[in-house]
Amino acid sequence: MLRVLVPIAEGFEEIEAVSIIDVLRRAGIEVIMGTLNENLLVKGANGITLHADSPIKGLCADELDMIVLPGGWGGTKALAHDTAMQNLLKAMDAKGKNIGAICAAPYALYKAGVLKEGYTCYPSVEDEIDVAGYCGDASAVVQSGNIMTSRGPGTAICFGLAIVQKLLGDETYEKLRGGLLADYCAPL
Repeated sequence: MLRVLVPIAEGFEEIEAVSIIDVLRRAGIEVIMGTLNENLLVKGANGITLHADSPIKGLCADELDMIVLPGGWGGTKALAHDTAMQNLLKAMDAKGKNIGAICAAPYALYKAGVLKEGYTCYPSVEDEIDVAGYCGDASAVVQSGNIMTSRGPGTAICFGLAIVQKLLGDETYEKLRGGLLADYCAPL
């Protein structure tokens, strides 16, 4: 079974985290909600608290198929400044494994040095990122090599579906997209 880590840190964007986790689990992907410390209760940007599965400490790139970072400035900055998270992102990239980030979270990829030219993010966050190729509102999801990025809360379901398409193929993507009534999501 495919394993995807979705790390959540204080101030994460709830719509993005929950939408991505839900879509991936509907596709039969094992999703690990990870935290930066031993506290498994994490409060989001809008006051919603989620109960995570485990701390990310001790996880290694070899046991993961992908990492997907939800946005929210508070959570993003925590992920960008956490040594274990940054090292895990670098290890995933070095192995050519898939990495995703939505909203403000491409900033954490930038800080790890893994963000590729050709990305999108929440409008204005690109001002904090010194990587060429910002794609703006050209697409809900942008893929550049092993990196997938998306714009924000309104694109979270499409982003989750794009991840499903990347990991499990077109047939699973189309079936899930139809079941979610997400015809507005364009395939990769």
